[in-house]
Amino acid sequence: MDRLLEATSRAEERHFWFRGFRQFVTPLLETAAAGRSGLRLLDCGCGTGANLRLLGRYGTPWGFDLTWTGLTLARAGGLGRTAQASAGAVPFPDAAFDIVTSFDVLYCLPDEVERHAVSEMWRVLKPGGAVIVNVAAMEILRGNHSVLSAELRRYSRASLRALLEQTGFLVERITYTNALLFPLMLVVRGGQRVAGLAQAEEALGEITVPPAPVNAALSLALAIEARLTRVVPMPFGSSLLCLARKPA
Repeated sequence: MDRLLEATSRAEERHFWFRGFRQFVTPLLETAAAGRSGLRLLDCGCGTGANLRLLGRYGTPWGFDLTWTGLTLARAGGLGRTAQASAGAVPFPDAAFDIVTSFDVLYCLPDEVERHAVSEMWRVLKPGGAVIVNVAAMEILRGNHSVLSAELRRYSRASLRALLEQTGFLVERITYTNALLFPLMLVVRGGQRVAGLAQAEEALGEITVPPAPVNAALSLALAIEARLTRVVPMPFGSSLLCLARKPA
């Protein structure tokens, strides 16, 4: 995980996947904020802290992560209000936040901790507040990146919805993302499984920024898809993005 965070910190400003991710997430944050300002937001598993800057557009962001490497990178980037903690035991009081996020964390948690993490997000969220979750999707897309991110599972639309609803959340929107890259990823990751998945050290290439023309083309593809998902959810893709609400 330390290797993943270090590689992420080098790539997340320019890499097409991170650019696309921010464009997919922003409309859900706008919906959750509903024009309000001065909100309290919490990122559960904030990693390098880069997403705290995005959350900061809507109020005061807080974050926590289990890894000291992630927190060190966040603080080196000038991001405060971070703590070291597990997603299964969130160090904040009940009903403290208007919006809670969890980006690419749940899929690497053991089953029991995964359930505790969702319950903790419910606990710290105000009634009427929103949770935004992003997870790895579709088992057929398991590949070298799965090794790098210590991935334990990939979700379907039904399994993510069930996980949230059994805690009491009301799912408002759920969509796959990175659908336009699905054919390419299917071929590449299928080939990786046939050849045998790489060791963590070898899998670092998965998060390296591609040559500029390739990176620009893939960034454009995801920007187009992000606009499409505002209108219609994607039927497949490498990630699942969900907006759910805690009843008022």
